[in-house]
Amino acid sequence: MQNAVTWLFVPGSRPERFAKAAGAGADVVIVDLEDAVPADAKAAARENLRSAWPIGYSVAVRINGRSSPEFDDDVALCRELGPAAVILPKTESAQDVEVTAEATGSPVLGLVETARGFVNLGEICAAPGLVRLVFGSIDLALDLGVTGDAALDTSRSDLVRWSAACRLPSPLDGVTPSINDTEAVERDSRRAKEWGFGGKLCIHPAQLPVVRDAMRPSPEDVAWARRVVEADAQALGAAVSLDGAMIDRPVVERARRLLRAAD
Repeated sequence: MQNAVTWLFVPGSRPERFAKAAGAGADVVIVDLEDAVPADAKAAARENLRSAWPIGYSVAVRINGRSSPEFDDDVALCRELGPAAVILPKTESAQDVEVTAEATGSPVLGLVETARGFVNLGEICAAPGLVRLVFGSIDLALDLGVTGDAALDTSRSDLVRWSAACRLPSPLDGVTPSINDTEAVERDSRRAKEWGFGGKLCIHPAQLPVVRDAMRPSPEDVAWARRVVEADAQALGAAVSLDGAMIDRPVVERARRLLRAAD
């Protein structure tokens, strides 16, 4: 869960898609009980999940938020089934995380998608039970009243900064709504990688290979990283020059991270 890159949603109201989603090749499948399920189908979606369980080893459940009337039933189901993780929408406080983790018994990914959630990122990141942050870009844009994607860049930076400061894995980027627009998925994935995100939410199996390839280190990056590690080993840890640039500890660590990501 902490290193997973591709996360594929499947609606809880579409049980006929559960097996297909599990076999699509995503690192994690997310059974969605929230936005993808109509209000009058919430109970049926929970029963669908219960009947189909276990779907697979790496399955997370996106429940309804704490303010929703569905929250208690959702967390009770998760306590019963024991998914690998629970994704909590509208995460706005440490208490949101703590209550959810205790009620479900599962690790919590905090989906931060409101202005209040971003204001409280420090306390959210320190909450027991939180294992990773997720960017709710579409809902955040609505909450802020912005239309240009660039207006969300400070929020992207906040998620990455707080994750690093609190020793959390790199956060997950939000969805790209354009299912068939491969260029848009690739563009969003590369931007997420550049900003420091470690994975991305997907809404269709066709997006998975695009996201995976875009977020994987390039062959050129891997070749550079190997040369840096080799040069460092030959220098026995002392600063050394490679291609006219100094290689010191931060550069070597970046190279090692690139190689771990490539593996």
